[in-house]
Amino acid sequence: MSTELVIEIIGAVIGLIYLYLEYKANVWLWPVGVVMSIFYVVIFFHSKFYADAAIYLYYIGANTYGLYQWTRSRKKTIVEKGITTELPITHLPAKRILPLAFVTFVLWMILYGILRAVTDSPIPLGDAFTTAVSIVATWMLAQKYLEQWLLWIVVNIVSTILYFWKGLYPTGVLFIVYVIVAVLGYLRWRKEMTNTRRDVSGNVSTPNNTTI
Repeated sequence: MSTELVIEIIGAVIGLIYLYLEYKANVWLWPVGVVMSIFYVVIFFHSKFYADAAIYLYYIGANTYGLYQWTRSRKKTIVEKGITTELPITHLPAKRILPLAFVTFVLWMILYGILRAVTDSPIPLGDAFTTAVSIVATWMLAQKYLEQWLLWIVVNIVSTILYFWKGLYPTGVLFIVYVIVAVLGYLRWRKEMTNTRRDVSGNVSTPNNTTI
């Protein structure tokens, strides 16, 4: 078994742990995400998925920001009840849909141009697309917006096709699981958001998340 395959398998296992934590809306997903990102920088650079390698460098910083964003709200107290809560799951505000769509498109075109001009990426358009959408989806995850799952469903489907085409079979299998869990995660987060709102309307309660 080659060193590259071993690294890819380890990265895929860490990715599954990360995905489970994201599904559970568990704050530990962020430090695990840093470790996963390091592995995938190596994996994707070696496979000439340069934009994907770059986004995992971005993920290292994004995971740090997400950890801060999710945990800082624990310090805020609901005065009426005196109960500390975590950042709640909410819908993406309608006013942010068009700006985020515009940002995604601009990122896509910029990354595509860079990949075409300065790399030997075999699929620059697809590589740039998944990277651009992932950047926006990760920001949405840090804000704990429910709709981030919808973007991940799209990204994971496209990524699965690209990775199998490139011969990254363990990663391709991982992303099939990602697609399934993204659908389940959307349903779970939506249910948790509804339950939390119901609790707040009566008795404020802390969401069922594990915190650092």
